[in-house]
Order: sequence, then structure tokens, then C-alpha cells
Amino acid sequence: MGIIDVKSICVVGAGNMGHQIALCAAIAGFKVTCTDINQEVLQKAEKFADTYLPERVAKGKLSEDDATAARARLSFTGDLTEAAKDADLVIEAVLEKLDLKRQIFAQLDKICPAHTILATNSSYIVSSKIADVTGRPEKVCNMHFFNPALVMKLVEVVKGPHVSDETAQTVMEVCRKMGKTPVLLKKEIYGFLVNRIVSAIKNEALYLYDMGIASYEDIDTAVVLALGHPMGPFRLLDLTGIDLTYYISMERYQETGDPRYKPSPIIVEKFLKKEWGRKTGKGFYDYTK
Repeated sequence: MGIIDVKSICVVGAGNMGHQIALCAAIAGFKVTCTDINQEVLQKAEKFADTYLPERVAKGKLSEDDATAARARLSFTGDLTEAAKDADLVIEAVLEKLDLKRQIFAQLDKICPAHTILATNSSYIVSSKIADVTGRPEKVCNMHFFNPALVMKLVEVVKGPHVSDETAQTVMEVCRKMGKTPVLLKKEIYGFLVNRIVSAIKNEALYLYDMGIASYEDIDTAVVLALGHPMGPFRLLDLTGIDLTYYISMERYQETGDPRYKPSPIIVEKFLKKEWGRKTGKGFYDYTK
């Protein structure tokens, strides 16, 4: 299957990443169905679409006709079967929990047509840990968008040993049609390209803070002013979600048993307090104002 055959996309998970990926695809001309088991999350996603598109028109970034057409191509449902039964490509964007992803991919394999490509937006979990629950491992790959997906141009496409060249190239072309710039990883590696680099900086920043070397504000200031990053590691943690960092760290620790992968003490504290960053109004910084 090539790019010409991809007309319908299903996005599983209507959270921060999922609903933005769905909007990107709809604006690019694909018929898109976004699904989630949480009705409240689904309603928020639909409300966001109904707000975002008119805002783009008001800013002159999108014509009225294009916005109307994009919205007509985008639908929301709590029924996974309804969402995925006619999809040519499925993009899964749920929590970073391997068992959950494997459960969803096993369901999708039964629901979707034989030609459907099943992609995971996971930022760390490689698709070879998921593909074996399906009867189409050659069509299961990583398609990792960055937050916020409507703004960030890069997508990491990871070609594991089970992934066909056709699948990888089709996903790359879908990315390009969505206005993204894809990079192809020829081998699987934990954390892919960007997150391996970012994690090294984040982990060192957390260590410096946990050891009382400097405040999180001063660490952020140093990274922004000396390294030229658009935001410091603690601002970035707040943006991507401290809960996500906690889940990723715990998943890695449970998989390896290596204590160095345990989440940082301050990450555990913030997680338990539900101070998860922008999504909850408070993380390292206060967003309630």
C-alpha cells in the first residue's frame, strides 16, 4: 500500500497528542475519526477542534472553505470498531503503558482491514514489543509526533526488523502530506533520536535539582541563555506532562529492574500531588494565572 491508498485515518486516544494529530490529518485532506473510551476527553477534543479552526481562519492561516472542509472530514466517537473498521492507517496515541498498547493493537488487528497500517505514537516503546499481538507485524511501526503536534514539524518513523520498506515509506509520505518533516530510523532504539538527547539533559537537570545544587528556575535560565534552547528542561517537563515522564520512567524501570531508571524523587512527588504541568494548572511552575 502506498500513499495514494491512504484516505482514511483513525486516531486512537483523544488526549493532548491524539486530538492534535487528528486535526493535522484532517487539515491535510484525510478523512479522520478520533476515538477514546473517556467521553469527557472526547468532548474536550471536539470542542478544541471547533475552537481551533475558526481561530486559524481569524488569523489568516486558513481559509474559511478549508476550515469548513477540514471540520467535515473530522469525527469523534467512543466506539473503537466504528472508528477503525474502514481505516487505511491507525495512529495510536494512548498512555505510555506497554500492556495497554498491546491490548489495543490486538483489538485493532481484528477490527481493521488486512491492508491497514497500525502505527504507534509512542515516544519510547518500540513497535517490535507490540507487533507480535497482530497478524500483520510488517505493517506495525512507530510514527512519533512531537508536542504540540499542530506546531512541531518533526515526526520520527522507526523501522524495526519486522517492518516492511513499503510500510515505512508510506508512513513517511503520510507525514509529508500532513506538512511534517519525517526522519527515518533504520534500527529500533529506546527513546529514538530526539528523546535520547533530551532525556540526557532532563535527567542531569533533575539530578542537579534533587541534589540541591540549584533551583529549577536557575537551571532553566542557564539552559535557555547558555545553550540557546527555547525553554528549559523544567518548563519542558511541564509542557509534555510530568505524569508522562513518571509513566515512562516506571515502565523502563519495571522492564529492566535497573534502579537508575527509577523516576526522580521530585517527579514522584509531583506525580502523587497531581501537579502534572500545564494540563493540571501546576507543575514546577504555576499556570493558574
